[in-house]
Amino acid sequence: MSKPLLAIDIGSSKVSVVIAEQKESGVHVVGSGVAKSQGVRKGTITNIELTSRSIRQALSDAKRVAGTIAPKAVISISGAYTRSINSSGIVNIPQQEIGIKEINRVMQTALYNANIPNEYEVLHVLPYNFKVDEQEFIEDPFGMNASRLEVDTHIITTQKSNLSNLKKAVKSAGIEIESVVLAGYASAISVLGDDEKELGVCAIDMGGSTCEMVVHSGNSIRFNTFLAVGSNHITNDLSMALHTPLHVAEKIKLEYGSLKAPSNELIEIPVIGDEDENHEVSLEIVYNVIQARVQETLMILAKELEKSNLKEQIGAGIVLTGGMTKLEGIRELAMAIFDNMPVRIARPLQLEGDFKPLHDPAFSTAVGLLEYAAGAYTQYEIDSNRKMLHKKGAPAPTGEGDMGDISLTSHDEPDPGNLKNDEIKQTLASVAQEEEKESIGQKIKKLWHWMTQIF
Repeated sequence: MSKPLLAIDIGSSKVSVVIAEQKESGVHVVGSGVAKSQGVRKGTITNIELTSRSIRQALSDAKRVAGTIAPKAVISISGAYTRSINSSGIVNIPQQEIGIKEINRVMQTALYNANIPNEYEVLHVLPYNFKVDEQEFIEDPFGMNASRLEVDTHIITTQKSNLSNLKKAVKSAGIEIESVVLAGYASAISVLGDDEKELGVCAIDMGGSTCEMVVHSGNSIRFNTFLAVGSNHITNDLSMALHTPLHVAEKIKLEYGSLKAPSNELIEIPVIGDEDENHEVSLEIVYNVIQARVQETLMILAKELEKSNLKEQIGAGIVLTGGMTKLEGIRELAMAIFDNMPVRIARPLQLEGDFKPLHDPAFSTAVGLLEYAAGAYTQYEIDSNRKMLHKKGAPAPTGEGDMGDISLTSHDEPDPGNLKNDEIKQTLASVAQEEEKESIGQKIKKLWHWMTQIF
Protein backbone atom coordinates (compact mmCIF):
# COMPACT_ATOMS: atom_id res chain seq x y z
CA MET A 1 0.00 0.00 0.00
CA SER A 2 1.62 3.26 -1.13
CA LYS A 3 1.01 6.66 0.40
CA PRO A 4 0.83 9.73 -1.91
CA LEU A 5 3.16 12.63 -1.03
CA LEU A 6 3.15 16.23 -2.23
CA ALA A 7 5.94 18.74 -1.53
CA ILE A 8 5.83 22.44 -2.47
CA ASP A 9 8.97 24.55 -2.07
CA ILE A 10 8.13 28.24 -2.44
CA GLY A 11 11.44 29.99 -3.00
CA SER A 12 12.34 33.51 -4.04
CA SER A 13 13.56 32.47 -7.50
CA LYS A 14 11.46 29.37 -8.25
CA VAL A 15 8.51 27.30 -7.03
CA SER A 16 9.20 23.56 -7.05
CA VAL A 17 6.44 20.94 -6.80
CA VAL A 18 7.25 17.25 -6.40
CA ILE A 19 4.69 14.41 -6.34
CA ALA A 20 5.80 11.04 -4.97
CA GLU A 21 4.61 7.79 -3.47
CA GLN A 22 5.88 6.35 -0.21
CA LYS A 23 6.47 2.64 -0.60
CA GLU A 24 8.14 0.01 1.57
CA SER A 25 11.29 0.40 -0.54
CA GLY A 26 11.35 4.18 -0.02
CA VAL A 27 10.11 7.38 -1.65
CA HIS A 28 9.36 7.02 -5.38
CA VAL A 29 9.02 10.27 -7.36
CA VAL A 30 6.26 10.20 -9.99
CA GLY A 31 6.14 13.84 -11.10
CA SER A 32 7.74 17.26 -10.69
CA GLY A 33 7.21 20.79 -11.90
CA VAL A 34 9.08 24.10 -11.66
CA ALA A 35 7.84 27.63 -12.25
CA LYS A 36 9.46 31.04 -11.94
CA SER A 37 8.57 32.48 -8.55
CA GLN A 38 6.45 35.61 -8.60
CA GLY A 39 5.15 37.62 -5.68
CA VAL A 40 7.96 36.43 -3.37
CA ARG A 41 10.79 38.72 -2.33
CA LYS A 42 13.63 37.69 -0.02
CA GLY A 43 11.64 34.77 1.30
CA THR A 44 8.39 36.61 2.06
CA ILE A 45 5.08 36.82 0.17
CA THR A 46 4.61 40.25 -1.40
CA ASN A 47 1.72 39.36 -3.75
CA ILE A 48 -0.58 36.46 -2.85
CA GLU A 49 -2.24 36.31 -6.28
CA LEU A 50 1.06 36.12 -8.21
CA THR A 51 2.50 33.54 -5.82
CA SER A 52 -0.63 31.42 -6.14
CA ARG A 53 -0.34 31.61 -9.93
CA SER A 54 3.27 30.34 -9.78
CA ILE A 55 2.21 27.46 -7.53
CA ARG A 56 -0.63 26.50 -9.88
CA GLN A 57 1.72 26.49 -12.87
CA ALA A 58 4.32 24.26 -11.18
CA LEU A 59 1.56 22.05 -9.82
CA SER A 60 -0.02 21.66 -13.25
CA ASP A 61 3.29 20.54 -14.77
CA ALA A 62 3.89 18.02 -11.98
CA LYS A 63 0.36 16.66 -12.15
CA ARG A 64 0.57 16.26 -15.93
CA VAL A 65 3.57 13.95 -15.53
CA ALA A 66 2.34 12.09 -12.44
CA GLY A 67 -1.29 11.68 -13.45
CA THR A 68 -2.28 11.90 -9.79
CA ILE A 69 -1.87 14.16 -6.78
CA ALA A 70 -1.90 13.88 -2.99
CA PRO A 71 -4.81 15.50 -1.12
CA LYS A 72 -2.52 17.54 1.17
CA ALA A 73 0.91 19.13 0.79
CA VAL A 74 3.95 19.69 2.96
CA ILE A 75 5.17 23.21 2.20
CA SER A 76 8.33 25.15 3.01
CA ILE A 77 8.58 28.50 4.73
CA SER A 78 11.58 30.79 4.59
CA GLY A 79 13.57 31.66 7.68
CA ALA A 80 12.66 35.33 7.13
CA TYR A 81 10.82 36.73 10.15
CA THR A 82 11.47 33.59 12.20
CA ARG A 83 12.52 33.77 15.82
CA SER A 84 14.02 30.89 17.75
CA ILE A 85 14.18 30.39 21.50
CA ASN A 86 15.31 27.65 23.83
CA SER A 87 13.02 26.41 26.56
CA SER A 88 12.95 23.57 29.09
CA GLY A 89 10.24 21.53 30.79
CA ILE A 90 9.97 19.09 33.67
CA VAL A 91 7.24 16.60 34.62
CA ASN A 92 6.75 13.85 37.20
CA ILE A 93 6.14 10.28 36.02
CA PRO A 94 3.41 8.67 38.19
CA GLN A 95 3.67 5.38 36.30
CA GLN A 96 7.44 5.25 36.81
CA GLU A 97 7.76 4.35 33.12
CA ILE A 98 8.26 6.84 30.30
CA GLY A 99 5.96 6.47 27.29
CA ILE A 100 5.01 8.65 24.33
CA LYS A 101 2.44 10.55 26.37
CA GLU A 102 5.03 11.42 29.01
CA ILE A 103 7.45 12.65 26.33
CA ASN A 104 4.67 14.65 24.71
CA ARG A 105 3.69 16.09 28.10
CA VAL A 106 7.22 17.26 28.93
CA MET A 107 7.65 18.83 25.47
CA GLN A 108 4.29 20.59 25.74
CA THR A 109 5.42 21.86 29.15
CA ALA A 110 8.60 23.28 27.59
CA LEU A 111 6.44 24.96 24.94
CA TYR A 112 4.13 26.34 27.63
CA ASN A 113 7.14 27.73 29.54
CA ALA A 114 8.52 29.48 26.46
CA ASN A 115 8.06 33.22 26.18
CA ILE A 116 6.53 33.39 22.69
CA PRO A 117 5.15 36.78 21.56
CA ASN A 118 1.47 36.89 20.59
CA GLU A 119 2.24 37.77 16.98
CA TYR A 120 4.34 34.63 16.49
CA GLU A 121 3.25 31.08 15.62
CA VAL A 122 5.13 27.87 16.44
CA LEU A 123 6.67 25.93 13.53
CA HIS A 124 8.78 23.30 15.32
CA VAL A 125 9.51 22.21 18.88
CA LEU A 126 12.68 20.12 18.72
CA PRO A 127 14.15 18.43 21.82
CA TYR A 128 17.96 18.31 21.96
CA ASN A 129 18.55 17.02 25.49
CA PHE A 130 16.56 14.72 27.77
CA LYS A 131 17.26 14.26 31.47
CA VAL A 132 15.89 11.26 33.37
CA ASP A 133 15.97 11.81 37.14
CA GLU A 134 19.59 12.99 37.66
CA GLN A 135 21.00 11.43 34.49
CA GLU A 136 21.68 13.89 31.64
CA PHE A 137 22.24 13.51 27.86
CA ILE A 138 19.71 10.71 27.39
CA GLU A 139 19.32 10.05 23.66
CA ASP A 140 15.90 8.38 23.95
CA PRO A 141 14.03 8.22 27.25
CA PHE A 142 11.26 6.01 25.89
CA GLY A 143 10.65 2.89 28.00
CA MET A 144 12.95 4.01 30.84
CA ASN A 145 11.89 3.82 34.48
CA ALA A 146 12.01 7.18 36.22
CA SER A 147 10.16 9.44 38.59
CA ARG A 148 11.00 12.67 36.74
CA LEU A 149 11.63 13.67 33.11
CA GLU A 150 13.20 16.90 31.88
CA VAL A 151 13.81 18.22 28.37
CA ASP A 152 15.63 21.10 26.67
CA THR A 153 14.02 22.19 23.39
CA HIS A 154 14.78 24.47 20.45
CA ILE A 155 11.55 26.23 19.42
CA ILE A 156 11.27 27.81 15.96
CA THR A 157 8.52 30.39 15.48
CA THR A 158 7.47 32.71 12.65
CA GLN A 159 5.31 35.80 12.39
CA LYS A 160 1.62 34.92 12.16
CA SER A 161 1.06 37.37 9.29
CA ASN A 162 3.91 35.82 7.26
CA LEU A 163 2.58 32.29 7.85
CA SER A 164 -1.00 33.35 7.10
CA ASN A 165 -0.04 34.93 3.76
CA LEU A 166 1.86 31.79 2.75
CA LYS A 167 -1.11 29.56 3.59
CA LYS A 168 -3.47 31.84 1.66
CA ALA A 169 -1.29 31.63 -1.44
CA VAL A 170 -1.21 27.81 -1.30
CA LYS A 171 -4.93 27.45 -0.60
CA SER A 172 -5.74 29.87 -3.45
CA ALA A 173 -3.97 27.37 -5.72
CA GLY A 174 -6.49 24.74 -4.56
CA ILE A 175 -4.16 22.82 -2.23
CA GLU A 176 -4.79 21.81 1.38
CA ILE A 177 -1.81 22.05 3.74
CA GLU A 178 -0.67 19.11 5.83
CA SER A 179 2.22 20.85 7.59
CA VAL A 180 4.66 23.76 7.23
CA VAL A 181 8.40 23.10 7.49
CA LEU A 182 11.29 25.54 7.85
CA ALA A 183 13.19 25.54 4.53
CA GLY A 184 16.59 25.19 6.20
CA TYR A 185 15.34 22.22 8.23
CA ALA A 186 14.06 20.50 5.07
CA SER A 187 17.35 21.10 3.24
CA ALA A 188 19.29 19.62 6.16
CA ILE A 189 17.13 16.47 6.05
CA SER A 190 18.00 15.90 2.38
CA VAL A 191 21.77 16.48 2.55
CA LEU A 192 23.01 15.48 6.03
CA GLY A 193 24.08 12.00 7.07
CA ASP A 194 23.51 10.45 10.50
CA ASP A 195 27.24 10.55 11.29
CA GLU A 196 27.42 14.27 10.52
CA LYS A 197 24.45 15.01 12.77
CA GLU A 198 26.01 12.94 15.55
CA LEU A 199 29.34 14.79 15.31
CA GLY A 200 27.69 18.20 14.94
CA VAL A 201 27.34 19.97 11.60
CA CYS A 202 26.31 23.30 10.10
CA ALA A 203 24.12 23.07 6.96
CA ILE A 204 23.78 26.16 4.75
CA ASP A 205 21.35 26.33 1.83
CA MET A 206 22.51 29.14 -0.48
CA GLY A 207 19.56 29.91 -2.74
CA GLY A 208 18.52 32.59 -5.19
CA SER A 209 17.75 35.40 -2.75
CA THR A 210 18.31 33.84 0.67
CA CYS A 211 20.71 31.73 2.69
CA GLU A 212 19.29 29.38 5.34
CA MET A 213 21.60 28.12 8.10
CA VAL A 214 20.87 25.39 10.65
CA VAL A 215 23.25 23.85 13.17
CA HIS A 216 22.74 20.20 14.13
CA SER A 217 24.27 18.98 17.36
CA GLY A 218 23.26 15.76 19.06
CA ASN A 219 20.87 14.76 16.23
CA SER A 220 18.69 17.84 16.64
CA ILE A 221 18.67 21.43 15.46
CA ARG A 222 20.24 23.73 18.04
CA PHE A 223 20.42 26.96 16.05
CA ASN A 224 18.95 28.45 12.86
CA THR A 225 19.29 31.78 11.13
CA PHE A 226 18.50 33.50 7.84
CA LEU A 227 20.35 35.85 5.50
CA ALA A 228 18.50 37.79 2.78
CA VAL A 229 21.34 37.41 0.26
CA GLY A 230 21.66 34.88 -2.56
CA SER A 231 22.90 34.24 -6.08
CA ASN A 232 20.47 36.78 -7.57
CA HIS A 233 22.49 39.49 -5.83
CA ILE A 234 25.51 38.39 -7.88
CA THR A 235 23.42 38.90 -11.02
CA ASN A 236 22.42 42.39 -9.88
CA ASP A 237 26.05 43.27 -9.06
CA LEU A 238 27.23 42.10 -12.48
CA SER A 239 24.46 44.06 -14.22
CA MET A 240 25.49 47.26 -12.45
CA ALA A 241 29.25 46.76 -12.80
CA LEU A 242 29.12 45.76 -16.47
CA HIS A 243 26.26 48.11 -17.46
CA THR A 244 24.37 45.25 -19.06
CA PRO A 245 20.77 43.96 -18.79
CA LEU A 246 19.88 41.51 -16.02
CA HIS A 247 19.24 38.55 -18.34
CA VAL A 248 22.70 39.04 -19.89
CA ALA A 249 24.29 39.30 -16.45
CA GLU A 250 22.59 36.04 -15.43
CA LYS A 251 23.93 34.33 -18.55
CA ILE A 252 27.46 35.60 -17.81
CA LYS A 253 27.21 34.34 -14.23
CA LEU A 254 26.17 30.87 -15.35
CA GLU A 255 28.69 30.63 -18.18
CA TYR A 256 31.76 32.36 -16.76
CA GLY A 257 31.07 32.48 -13.01
CA SER A 258 34.07 31.20 -11.10
CA LEU A 259 35.95 31.87 -7.87
CA LYS A 260 39.22 30.47 -9.15
CA ALA A 261 42.11 32.33 -10.81
CA PRO A 262 40.71 35.03 -13.12
CA SER A 263 41.34 35.17 -16.85
CA ASN A 264 42.26 38.24 -18.91
CA GLU A 265 39.99 37.06 -21.73
CA LEU A 266 37.63 39.66 -23.17
CA ILE A 267 33.95 39.05 -23.90
CA GLU A 268 31.42 41.15 -25.78
CA ILE A 269 28.17 42.06 -24.03
CA PRO A 270 25.26 44.38 -24.90
CA VAL A 271 24.79 47.74 -23.19
CA ILE A 272 21.76 48.71 -21.07
CA GLY A 273 19.36 50.84 -23.12
CA ASP A 274 20.78 49.78 -26.48
CA GLU A 275 21.16 46.03 -26.75
CA ASP A 276 22.22 46.35 -30.39
CA GLU A 277 25.44 48.01 -29.21
CA ASN A 278 28.12 45.77 -27.67
CA HIS A 279 31.19 46.56 -25.61
CA GLU A 280 34.08 44.45 -24.39
CA VAL A 281 34.75 43.60 -20.74
CA SER A 282 37.45 41.52 -19.09
CA LEU A 283 36.57 38.31 -17.29
CA GLU A 284 38.77 39.59 -14.48
CA ILE A 285 36.09 42.18 -13.70
CA VAL A 286 33.47 39.41 -13.66
CA TYR A 287 35.64 37.41 -11.27
CA ASN A 288 36.19 40.39 -8.92
CA VAL A 289 32.46 41.16 -8.73
CA ILE A 290 31.51 37.56 -7.95
CA GLN A 291 34.40 37.13 -5.52
CA ALA A 292 33.43 40.24 -3.54
CA ARG A 293 29.75 39.25 -3.19
CA VAL A 294 30.35 35.58 -2.28
CA GLN A 295 33.14 36.45 0.15
CA GLU A 296 30.94 39.00 1.92
CA THR A 297 28.07 36.48 2.13
CA LEU A 298 30.26 33.74 3.60
CA MET A 299 31.83 36.15 6.10
CA ILE A 300 28.39 37.18 7.40
CA LEU A 301 27.42 33.49 7.73
CA ALA A 302 30.68 32.79 9.59
CA LYS A 303 29.84 35.58 12.06
CA GLU A 304 26.36 34.12 12.58
CA LEU A 305 27.96 30.75 13.35
CA GLU A 306 30.17 32.44 15.94
CA LYS A 307 27.07 34.01 17.54
CA SER A 308 25.50 30.57 17.96
CA ASN A 309 28.25 29.58 20.47
CA LEU A 310 28.12 26.10 18.91
CA LYS A 311 31.16 26.32 16.64
CA GLU A 312 33.24 24.15 18.97
CA GLN A 313 30.58 21.42 18.78
CA ILE A 314 30.69 21.13 14.99
CA GLY A 315 32.95 18.16 14.40
CA ALA A 316 31.71 17.40 10.88
CA GLY A 317 32.25 20.96 9.65
CA ILE A 318 30.17 22.85 7.08
CA VAL A 319 27.82 21.40 4.45
CA LEU A 320 26.87 23.76 1.61
CA THR A 321 23.94 23.19 -0.75
CA GLY A 322 21.64 25.27 -2.93
CA GLY A 323 22.00 26.76 -6.40
CA MET A 324 24.75 29.20 -5.40
CA THR A 325 27.10 26.32 -4.56
CA LYS A 326 27.44 25.52 -8.28
CA LEU A 327 29.96 28.38 -8.53
CA GLU A 328 33.38 26.88 -9.20
CA GLY A 329 35.78 27.34 -6.28
CA ILE A 330 33.20 28.15 -3.60
CA ARG A 331 34.30 25.23 -1.41
CA GLU A 332 37.91 26.46 -1.20
CA LEU A 333 36.78 30.01 -0.41
CA ALA A 334 34.42 28.74 2.30
CA MET A 335 37.19 26.69 3.92
CA ALA A 336 39.37 29.81 4.15
CA ILE A 337 36.59 31.95 5.65
CA PHE A 338 35.37 29.28 8.12
CA ASP A 339 38.88 28.89 9.65
CA ASN A 340 39.82 25.77 7.66
CA MET A 341 36.84 23.78 8.93
CA PRO A 342 35.88 20.81 6.71
CA VAL A 343 33.53 21.96 3.94
CA ARG A 344 31.43 19.70 1.71
CA ILE A 345 29.24 20.61 -1.27
CA ALA A 346 26.13 18.45 -0.98
CA ARG A 347 23.47 17.26 -3.37
CA PRO A 348 20.07 16.09 -2.09
CA LEU A 349 19.39 12.43 -1.45
CA GLN A 350 18.86 10.43 -4.65
CA LEU A 351 15.23 9.26 -4.72
CA GLU A 352 13.65 6.47 -6.73
CA GLY A 353 12.17 7.49 -10.07
CA ASP A 354 13.70 8.88 -13.25
CA PHE A 355 13.92 12.53 -12.20
CA LYS A 356 17.63 13.40 -12.38
CA PRO A 357 17.11 17.20 -12.12
CA LEU A 358 16.01 16.68 -8.51
CA HIS A 359 19.56 15.58 -7.70
CA ASP A 360 20.65 19.19 -8.26
CA PRO A 361 21.64 21.20 -5.12
CA ALA A 362 18.93 23.74 -6.02
CA PHE A 363 16.26 21.13 -5.13
CA SER A 364 17.55 20.23 -1.66
CA THR A 365 14.57 21.82 0.09
CA ALA A 366 11.96 20.13 -2.15
CA VAL A 367 13.54 16.69 -1.64
CA GLY A 368 13.80 17.34 2.12
CA LEU A 369 10.08 18.16 2.26
CA LEU A 370 9.30 14.78 0.69
CA GLU A 371 11.55 13.02 3.18
CA TYR A 372 9.88 14.91 6.04
CA ALA A 373 6.44 13.85 4.79
CA ALA A 374 7.72 10.27 4.66
CA GLY A 375 8.82 10.40 8.32
CA ALA A 376 12.42 11.64 8.20
CA TYR A 377 11.89 14.23 10.94
CA THR A 378 13.72 14.22 14.25
CA GLN A 379 13.11 11.44 16.77
CA TYR A 380 10.46 13.50 18.58
CA GLU A 381 8.92 16.75 17.42
CA ILE A 382 5.90 19.00 17.83
CA ASP A 383 5.07 20.26 14.33
CA SER A 384 3.31 23.35 12.99
CA ASN A 385 -0.08 21.81 13.87
CA ARG A 386 1.00 21.36 17.52
CA LYS A 387 0.92 17.63 16.80
CA MET A 388 3.42 15.25 18.37
CA LEU A 389 5.51 13.39 15.77
CA HIS A 390 7.54 10.33 16.71
CA LYS A 391 9.03 7.21 15.14
CA LYS A 392 7.78 4.67 17.68
CA GLY A 393 5.47 2.48 15.64
CA ALA A 394 5.58 -0.65 17.84
CA PRO A 395 2.68 -1.60 20.14
CA ALA A 396 2.58 -0.21 23.65
CA PRO A 397 4.39 -2.23 26.34
CA THR A 398 1.06 -2.82 28.10
CA GLY A 399 -0.30 -4.56 24.99
CA GLU A 400 -3.31 -2.24 24.95
CA GLY A 401 -2.85 -0.77 21.49
CA ASP A 402 -0.69 1.85 19.86
CA MET A 403 1.47 4.17 21.82
CA GLY A 404 -1.02 6.93 21.34
CA ASP A 405 -3.35 4.92 23.57
CA ILE A 406 -1.01 4.88 26.55
CA SER A 407 -2.74 6.55 29.47
CA LEU A 408 -1.17 8.62 32.19
CA THR A 409 -3.07 6.53 34.73
CA SER A 410 -2.65 2.85 35.51
CA HIS A 411 -4.61 0.23 33.58
CA ASP A 412 -3.59 -2.59 35.88
CA GLU A 413 -6.24 -2.05 38.58
CA PRO A 414 -9.91 -1.33 37.80
CA ASP A 415 -11.70 1.56 39.41
CA PRO A 416 -14.58 0.02 41.47
CA GLY A 417 -16.42 3.35 41.45
CA ASN A 418 -17.01 2.93 37.71
CA LEU A 419 -18.25 -0.71 37.89
CA LYS A 420 -21.63 -2.28 38.64
CA ASN A 421 -22.09 -5.03 41.31
CA ASP A 422 -21.91 -7.94 38.83
CA GLU A 423 -18.81 -6.41 37.23
CA ILE A 424 -17.17 -6.00 40.63
CA LYS A 425 -17.82 -9.70 41.41
CA GLN A 426 -16.36 -10.75 38.07
CA THR A 427 -13.37 -8.51 38.55
CA LEU A 428 -12.69 -9.82 42.06
CA ALA A 429 -13.03 -13.40 40.81
CA SER A 430 -10.53 -12.77 38.00
CA VAL A 431 -8.11 -11.11 40.43
CA ALA A 432 -8.40 -14.16 42.74
CA GLN A 433 -7.66 -16.47 39.81
CA GLU A 434 -4.62 -14.41 38.87
CA GLU A 435 -3.37 -14.54 42.47
CA GLU A 436 -3.93 -18.32 42.53
CA LYS A 437 -1.97 -18.72 39.29
CA GLU A 438 0.79 -16.55 40.69
CA SER A 439 0.83 -18.64 43.92
CA ILE A 440 1.10 -21.94 41.95
CA GLY A 441 3.85 -20.45 39.83
CA GLN A 442 5.85 -19.41 42.88
CA LYS A 443 5.49 -22.96 44.36
CA ILE A 444 6.75 -24.56 41.14
CA LYS A 445 9.65 -22.10 41.08
CA LYS A 446 10.62 -22.96 44.67
CA LEU A 447 10.36 -26.73 43.94
CA TRP A 448 12.61 -26.38 40.91
CA HIS A 449 15.15 -24.40 42.94
CA TRP A 450 15.10 -27.10 45.69
CA MET A 451 15.64 -29.92 43.15
CA THR A 452 18.62 -28.12 41.53
CA GLN A 453 20.20 -27.73 44.96
CA ILE A 454 19.89 -31.49 45.64
CA PHE A 455 21.05 -32.78 42.25
